[in-house]
Amino acid sequence: MTQSLLVDSHCHLDFADFDAARDDVVARALEAGVTRMVTICTKLRLEPRVRAIAERYASVFYAAGTHPMSAADEPLATVDELIALADHPKFVGIGETGLDYHYTSESAEIQKMSLRVHIAAARETKLPLIIHARAADDDMAAILRDEYANGPYACVMHCFSSSVSLAKAALDLDFYLSMSGIVAFPKSQELRDIFATAPVDRVLVETDSPYLAPPPHRGRRNEPAYTAHTARVGADVFGLSYADFAAQTTANFDRLFWKAKG
Repeated sequence: MTQSLLVDSHCHLDFADFDAARDDVVARALEAGVTRMVTICTKLRLEPRVRAIAERYASVFYAAGTHPMSAADEPLATVDELIALADHPKFVGIGETGLDYHYTSESAEIQKMSLRVHIAAARETKLPLIIHARAADDDMAAILRDEYANGPYACVMHCFSSSVSLAKAALDLDFYLSMSGIVAFPKSQELRDIFATAPVDRVLVETDSPYLAPPPHRGRRNEPAYTAHTARVGADVFGLSYADFAAQTTANFDRLFWKAKG
């Protein structure tokens, strides 16, 4: 039987958690049917390190931006700086960027400025914007709508675990929602219900590894191979076979992350 193929649309392979076993982690992902991974740079000064990882592995692509929790501590990115990165053949997305008021509400204004810079770069490059949103649903929805009115852009709400209202705001703009291991947690029924209302052609899967490992690995280091566990839960949410859900989310990924198309 042909193995169902998946994509981990968001991981952090540059993190120290993987330094001792990066080759093995990528190999295990391939063995699990996770044939492509997008590793995310969260601080632009670290972009050369993340780029080198993407260059080392045929199955790994990368994106870069300033994470909202670092927005106050890092230099404000410029649109030109982000556009220049897009020249690299394995650079496939802008971000992650966004708003996080759970831990860093005091930097809300600089987060908003940074977010708008990243949106402008996504609009110019036609690459997907990768959004991190936590405890900032109203401001996030307002900025996404406001900026879309200034000109369309593509976007994925990475590791989506926010409200039904933010999900609707994103979907109304034809954006994508990405399932992380959170959707597989036993107490995440409300989140599963939100995903069940989304069009299946607007859903991606990811690990956000090394964080948020799904059962049966919860509480341990996550890795791209575990995308398969989340995808099995996703298949149940949509009433699909694992193979059909894997094929659908991979097609969705190819549509959004067009530079990484298989």
